[in-house]
Amino acid sequence: PAQGSLLYLDALHAAFPRALAPRGTALLSWAPTGPRVPAGWPLPTLYCSPAEAGAVPSRAAALRVQLLLALRTRSLRLLEAGLASELHDAMATLRQGWAGLAQELELGRLSPQPGLPEEVRAQMQALLAPDAARADEVRKECARGFQGILRRLWPRLQLLVVGTGHGTERLYCDTLCQAECQGLPFYCPFYRVAGALLGVNLWPKEPVPRFLLCPDWAFCEFLPCPSKEERTVLLDELREEHQYSLVLTAQPGQYRCHVGEVLRVVGFHRQCPVVEPVHRESQVLSVRGERISEERFCCSLGRAVGMWPGACLVDYICMESALLGASAGAGAPHYEVFVELRGLRDLSEGQRYKLDQCLQEDFPIYKSFRFKGSIGPLRVHLLGAGTLARLREALGSPQPMPRVLREQRLLRLVQSSVVS
Repeated sequence: PAQGSLLYLDALHAAFPRALAPRGTALLSWAPTGPRVPAGWPLPTLYCSPAEAGAVPSRAAALRVQLLLALRTRSLRLLEAGLASELHDAMATLRQGWAGLAQELELGRLSPQPGLPEEVRAQMQALLAPDAARADEVRKECARGFQGILRRLWPRLQLLVVGTGHGTERLYCDTLCQAECQGLPFYCPFYRVAGALLGVNLWPKEPVPRFLLCPDWAFCEFLPCPSKEERTVLLDELREEHQYSLVLTAQPGQYRCHVGEVLRVVGFHRQCPVVEPVHRESQVLSVRGERISEERFCCSLGRAVGMWPGACLVDYICMESALLGASAGAGAPHYEVFVELRGLRDLSEGQRYKLDQCLQEDFPIYKSFRFKGSIGPLRVHLLGAGTLARLREALGSPQPMPRVLREQRLLRLVQSSVVS
């Protein structure tokens, strides 16, 4: 981890020389089990808030406190988030609660919140001082709207660092780039799988993250995809433009496991492979063996949303109808899709069908099953604002939320928030 952090800081400084400054970095990251930062190496002199602000029991409370401490520092150069979804949810908090945040800045007083222990609130309170001028600036900029709000609130901001910005988290990066984070680059510095650090991104200015696999950080083996062979290959046997499924032994004494992560080799750097994550094998929709990956499903969903006038996709999850049991109704197995939208309050039956049509166009095997009637038409449900943020809170994990939901215990929260 220390070597990875040094590589990250060196690459960041080479690409953005003014990004690193004392107390010039704000952190938005929930770490209930202890302090955690995307850089992997806590450097207190870089951050404008203590790590304890992210270690409270409630995810929502942690992100709000960290956002407030970031707002008081106008000279921020860098904004870090453990996950892109954490930055996304912090921006949702800003949209909904900017008036209250501005008042707390003006008074220099942190309000009590559910999930924020009193001793932690007192510790954070000691860092605040009344600042009417900054509070007025926050009110003025938020009242103008949220397009490009980050650069207006923090004029010196250079870039956004996210611990995970690929796979399921890519949607949040794309959504933020279109609104709050407009004009700011994203940088995902590390490639982690199953808690093990495997690679580092040495190219901060590249829009699509790619990672140099470091041979001595973990023992990695690779199964060629698609292939029926069970023989794994090692780092020096990887071939450019081929895809592989990862088999990992993170540390001596740990079990060797097939982690289900599929990656593509995009090149080599000093003989070490450079990879792009493709998808997770467990995150697929497959009611009849069609196996539609989360990445490709998201592309089809994005295309369908583009046909819904005025709609902007905020978030989504999907599940197979078997998880719903009798509440899924009679008929063939099908997909249940739950979406959060901005700019559209209801969906017509014709609009809902657009997604099924896009899937049929993008996946011939799905079209074949639909034609035979062995897969029924998918159902699209519109969720209330903030539903999936509450779901991430309910999951109780700082890991990315799965797009294909398979947990029965979370269904009630999702179903109770359907508005149409």
